[in-house]
Amino acid sequence: MRLSWHDLGTPRADKAHGKTVDIRGWPTASLGLARSDYFVVTAEASCCAGCVPNNPLAVIEVFADRELDLNGGALNLSGTLHVETSDPQQWRYQLRGARQAAGLKRRALLAASPLFCLPVPAMAQTDGMAVDLHSHGGNLIRASYGREGLLDVAGPMKQGGMSTVCLCIVGDSPVVGVTNGRLRPQRDPRPGELYKFSSTQFTKLHELARTQSMSIVKTAADLRAARSGSPTVIVTSEGADWLEGKIERLDEAYQRWQLRQLQLTHYRPNELGDIQTEPAEKGGLTDFGAEVIRRCNSLGIVVDVAHGTFDLVKRAVATTTRPLILSHTALSDRPYPWTRLITSDHARAIASTGGVIGIWPVQTVSNISSYAESFARMVNVVGIDHVGIGTDQLGLQGPSSMPSYGDLPQLAAALRSKFNDADAAKLLGGNYRRVFEACLA
Repeated sequence: MRLSWHDLGTPRADKAHGKTVDIRGWPTASLGLARSDYFVVTAEASCCAGCVPNNPLAVIEVFADRELDLNGGALNLSGTLHVETSDPQQWRYQLRGARQAAGLKRRALLAASPLFCLPVPAMAQTDGMAVDLHSHGGNLIRASYGREGLLDVAGPMKQGGMSTVCLCIVGDSPVVGVTNGRLRPQRDPRPGELYKFSSTQFTKLHELARTQSMSIVKTAADLRAARSGSPTVIVTSEGADWLEGKIERLDEAYQRWQLRQLQLTHYRPNELGDIQTEPAEKGGLTDFGAEVIRRCNSLGIVVDVAHGTFDLVKRAVATTTRPLILSHTALSDRPYPWTRLITSDHARAIASTGGVIGIWPVQTVSNISSYAESFARMVNVVGIDHVGIGTDQLGLQGPSSMPSYGDLPQLAAALRSKFNDADAAKLLGGNYRRVFEACLA
């Protein structure tokens, strides 16, 4: 039987105990192994072993007949399903005697995959001018630790019509980890530690761009010229922790690494301000955070307030002279504690600067159609000029409704079923291009 990720935790999966099942998933092994006969699979690629969901209903433990290649992307697997109910500390689902199956037949794939929610003839083109506001594509984080090599990001971009991605290093990566199912700071960084590791990550980002023949966008004209046939990268940092309170490092990153987009905070309350997923301790945006925004405005760096608290955002709005972005989130007027979702007021604050909010393909989003509906909900709150794409590719802890840039034409088709061509083009990249040009003018 064909097992869907949506079946896990339901009677359908439990009743499959002892049966032969087929599943498609992304592999992760301990210690960054490239080949193994034991690993876990998830519905969406993880950035590292530490980011495998801390949820026994979202992971399948795989015991294969032989070592399998784990660096080739998602695997089609077949084996005997074992449902573990006696030990709550174990993963609930195991695939025993697993082997790599041949590619699925088209009929089975259309029936099984939530990405194929649109008729194939309805898939639309993107005109080669789409922009992802937030991406970890290419396996950049794991590669920066030396655990694995870089993955192909330019190929899927060409396939799907994505012209530009804001490719992120992670400013607090060495000091955050998963605790009780969510990413949290684990310790204080050593002096200079985050600055040093940021240099490693920036170096790896430039290597990815060079080896995959992707130009680095440094000016508004570069972005206007970008097309999917020759994908481009905007050098981005998720978290400014590596500044370590030293404003001069911002100028250095602008010149040395061509940094053109900076997210102020990530999963660690830092020198710039508070975050959504930890108790507030700095009153929102700090004075240093305000200084960083003013310097970004002066240099020509897009300021991203993703992960920041509403108090941080309100002071950022009052400080900036350029549009802000919030690169990856979704709308909820009744958010849970520690959520990364935002309220309507939070969203309107970003829009008041002329900025853009990138929509996440996560949370209640289960397929491309529901992902497009998330765009529509945000448009209803802030207007058509203030919404864009924020996939957080390879940075999510849970499933993604758009795990590959090759799926972008389906999103374009879904958006064009809700908006006219001109408005869909704004959502796919036009809005971000306007903000980028305004920030770099």
